[in-house]
Amino acid sequence: MKKLPTWHIHIQGLVQGVGFRPYVYQLARRAGLCGWVNNTDDGVHVEFNADPAAATRFYEAVVAGAPALARITAHRLAAAAAAGYDDFRILASESGGNPVLLVSPDLAVCAACLEEVHDPRNRRYGYAFTTCTQCGPRYSIIRQLPYDRENTTMAPFVMCPACTAEYHDPLNRRHFSQTNSCPRCPVRMTLFDNREQLIEADQASIITRICALWTAGKIVALKGIGGYLLTCDAANPAAIQELRRRKHRPRKPLALLFPSVARLQREATVGEAELRELRSVAASIVLVALLAPAQSRLALPEIAPRLSTIGVMLPYTPLFELLLQAFNEPIVATSANASSAPIVYQDADAAAWRELSALADYVLTHNREILVPQDDSVVSFSVHARQRIVLRRARGLAPLLDSRPAFAPQTTVLATGALLKSSFTLLHHANTYVSQSLGNTDNYDAQQVYAASLRHLLALFQARPAVVLTDQHPDYFTTHLGQQLAREFGSQLVRIQHHEAHFAAVLGEHDLLAAAEPILGVVWDGTGLGSDGQMWGGEFFVYQHRQFSRGQHFSYFDLFLGDKMAIEPRLAAFSLGHQLDDAAALLRPKFSAAEWRNYGRISGKKSIQTSSVGRLFDAVASLLGLLDKASFEGEAAMLLEEQALSYFKDSSTIPLSWLEQQAPAAFSSQSLMAAVVTRIAAGTEKAAIAAWFHVRLVVAIRQAAAIHQCHTVCCGGGVFQNGLLVDLAVKILGERHRLYFNQSLPPNDENISFGQLQWFARTATAAAP
Repeated sequence: MKKLPTWHIHIQGLVQGVGFRPYVYQLARRAGLCGWVNNTDDGVHVEFNADPAAATRFYEAVVAGAPALARITAHRLAAAAAAGYDDFRILASESGGNPVLLVSPDLAVCAACLEEVHDPRNRRYGYAFTTCTQCGPRYSIIRQLPYDRENTTMAPFVMCPACTAEYHDPLNRRHFSQTNSCPRCPVRMTLFDNREQLIEADQASIITRICALWTAGKIVALKGIGGYLLTCDAANPAAIQELRRRKHRPRKPLALLFPSVARLQREATVGEAELRELRSVAASIVLVALLAPAQSRLALPEIAPRLSTIGVMLPYTPLFELLLQAFNEPIVATSANASSAPIVYQDADAAAWRELSALADYVLTHNREILVPQDDSVVSFSVHARQRIVLRRARGLAPLLDSRPAFAPQTTVLATGALLKSSFTLLHHANTYVSQSLGNTDNYDAQQVYAASLRHLLALFQARPAVVLTDQHPDYFTTHLGQQLAREFGSQLVRIQHHEAHFAAVLGEHDLLAAAEPILGVVWDGTGLGSDGQMWGGEFFVYQHRQFSRGQHFSYFDLFLGDKMAIEPRLAAFSLGHQLDDAAALLRPKFSAAEWRNYGRISGKKSIQTSSVGRLFDAVASLLGLLDKASFEGEAAMLLEEQALSYFKDSSTIPLSWLEQQAPAAFSSQSLMAAVVTRIAAGTEKAAIAAWFHVRLVVAIRQAAAIHQCHTVCCGGGVFQNGLLVDLAVKILGERHRLYFNQSLPPNDENISFGQLQWFARTATAAAP
């Protein structure tokens, strides 16, 4: 009998931890092929005997029918050295090289596992850590690659005979499920009080005890996938107020965890897009509109003060499912941290226990270690255009990203991002990894978490950056760390302007870096250091021939008292309006006589200037009496958007006079404020003024696009977290312009690191032969 040729398939991408090897095994068995499949540092390898036609059919079938969670980035079929096989098997993983893999995010519990958890006949009935190849922790527990049990924090857990049999059965969905366990070989939970006294260790009793604690108004810290969550009864105002007091979080909205979609739909409008996001493998927090707040039994004034939307999620672990089904009502579920500090995730650390004991009355922990801390991701959808807006990218989404910039594949590049809402991005072997949201690195603890997370990812891939990218601002923590790493690795160091990075992030997400036509970039945020030494934030760029040029910007106004203006909207209003007669009457009551006098002296005396649209939002919110001192970043803008939304609920038509071009006043911060003050003096309703302000900002975009003859417009920066602004841009500009927004990344500073990479990729691609 003639010997069949030998073939080799190499598949790269997200192909580990998603059931790829069992899938190939079953496909090969059905095709009657003999050979092997295994994991290595650079993906999945398959070797087999077949005639050329059968080999091609099998190769095409492997790629076309890959597991739903897989993400194939490269694949090839090639003839291999002759070898004879008499069966098909899964070989042990091989390692030792430089890993070329995509790392799976942590995955929400799947339907099959939930069914087992609720089935009294199943041995995993009521087991809080049920997982399979389609769900469970991944990124948060990986010590090194390839993704095998011994390389994760599951290594200490010895599987029982039944789990071992599943693990080695190629036809079982738990074949090579690295997180496999059951009540006979369990991950163990333990409930403590905040004095570290053991309260309960029996697994079934813990669920009942925690429900009783919620009912009694207690705050319970639950260990999740990426860290601890602080929880309490969402219908108990006193418990929520106490939670806010302990977190030092007086007004920022709190997320709710609901037991089911049916219970959620009694409280809020849940569209198809929101439902898909809630039920996705990421299981993010999703913003939804409240139905009838006055009739709700939930403590909504304490949960989301002055807002008509709330952030909600569904149980994404079996533990949360068991707790919420037992309690049968929503709970507050917010990151266990004091305001601006990173999420608590370590158990053995004494400082972490001290922090938890100050935040919670009780702590539910377990003995599976978390290596990479992550908050819950947050997503919203604009009301009319249904534009997806990622507000925080973390658990379930990081570090995976689809974009693969056109870039020399042998070059490793690290981008360190910004100061606030920080992240880092690593390009390694043509794969792009964007870290989870790492918070505000003006905080020492956040700096430590940022540095540890970065070092962990570099170690996973044994990566040594040839290039390090930082922001231009010399005083950012991420800038200093980037400089340190460049020295350590002998890397080229490149500093990139903040707002150009924002623009580049949108260009990169939509593969526009090589576009021939001019593209308008609208970048609006709080502030970022500009090339002229001023603080930019209301920018219009033009991108053409792979070059960025600054076109228009909102006119400068005084930025005094440093970061104090960002948390006191009244200061932005003062800066823009204290010399306007009608504005002074509105502003004086907001200040003491001494403050008014001192701020008047400071203003205009060689102070730093800003073009920030974020501060324009603050100024208008203050002038309308919505907020003078914020308790969190973006609070004033949220309240102003809320007012504008209330106007458009009653009237979907935009008055024609609002849409008139007013060049050059379209870009004048001072003229915009003067018009606001005139409307206030005329007795115009707050909601109408807020709506007018939003419309006028979009008119400014239209004016800039006309000046530069741009039909393509990219919008980025934190201001575009505003769903109404996005909807108005689509409504006013959509017919004559192609609009692009961030889709997979937040528009805020979390996208800066990716934008830095795209900015540099543009220059490298332009220089390529």
